[in-house]
Amino acid sequence: MSTPHLTASAASAGSSASSTRGQLNGILFVALFAAAVTRIASIPAIAGLGLSPLIVGIVAGAIYGNALRDGMPESWAAGVNFSARKLLRIAVAFFGLRVSLQEIAQVGLPGLAESVLIVVSTLVIGTWAGMKIMKLDRDTALLTAAGSAICGAAAVLAFESTLQSKPHKSAMAVGSVVLFGTLSMFLYPVLFKAGWLHLDTVGAGLFFGGTIHEVAQVVGAASNVSPEATHIATIVKMTRVMLLVPVLLVVGMWVNRSARSAATAEDGKHHAPRKLAIPWFALGFLAFVVINSLHVLPESATSTLNMLDTFALTMAMTALGIETRIAQIRQAGPRALTTGFILYVWLIAGGLGITWAVQRLLG
Repeated sequence: MSTPHLTASAASAGSSASSTRGQLNGILFVALFAAAVTRIASIPAIAGLGLSPLIVGIVAGAIYGNALRDGMPESWAAGVNFSARKLLRIAVAFFGLRVSLQEIAQVGLPGLAESVLIVVSTLVIGTWAGMKIMKLDRDTALLTAAGSAICGAAAVLAFESTLQSKPHKSAMAVGSVVLFGTLSMFLYPVLFKAGWLHLDTVGAGLFFGGTIHEVAQVVGAASNVSPEATHIATIVKMTRVMLLVPVLLVVGMWVNRSARSAATAEDGKHHAPRKLAIPWFALGFLAFVVINSLHVLPESATSTLNMLDTFALTMAMTALGIETRIAQIRQAGPRALTTGFILYVWLIAGGLGITWAVQRLLG
């Protein structure tokens, strides 16, 4: 005859095993979903629009999450959450293998100045406009600004992890990246060829790489100008990606201080500074940049890791889409989209001004 204690222990062990199995099933489901998404993104009509698997993933995931979510067992939710949180941190760290210090040095001071000025100004303007003009919450404003300022969906994911924000806020920011980044890919080459940008090939590379949202969109737009412009634009874009690390650290300190001030205002007591939660994935990103710069890994290994990393990011975006609810997006959608439009106007007008100034002073 079994004792109540042994029965309870067996039940607990059975529950734990069931929970683990459910999480693994959820991860496998997201992986299979991401594999299908990758296949869809490779269709010429989709690829021709410059839509990366990451973008297709969040759209497909959101459609499933809102229309067919009841078809997924509840126990799989933990696996979906793992993919949208922990897996994305690992994937963002490995994103550093796409950047090297040598490439950044090739464009020199003009490329670095362009990247820093665009990133800082866009983050400040986006956060201010989102919170003060459009009355968005801090996280949605920051996520929208980060997607426009740094590297599109990958930056939104990195910031979402640091801010611990809700999935629907990230989805709104990614929506802005998709809309205006895709528009840039088609509009910029037309403006350049019409002579309205008043830029030479080097200037076009600086401007395209400094102001277009996604890496794939930069390559798609600049390839319509020339191979030289594509090379410069890609390096400038990856320099912006590199700035993800210091920006995340600064934002982490700002969020930490804001939370402490809010707590002090609420209870009237002085709160000691909380330990800064340094995003380990950002430091991992920097470490992989150094590894890539030292050419420690064979080129074939780096290529394989980049391919796997793109798949992991696609999984994260798909999982994020599954967790997103359209009703939540609808509440702040127009305001977030308007914030993205304000930033888009700034990226074109302000970005041109910065490019002209950088070329004149440092070119």
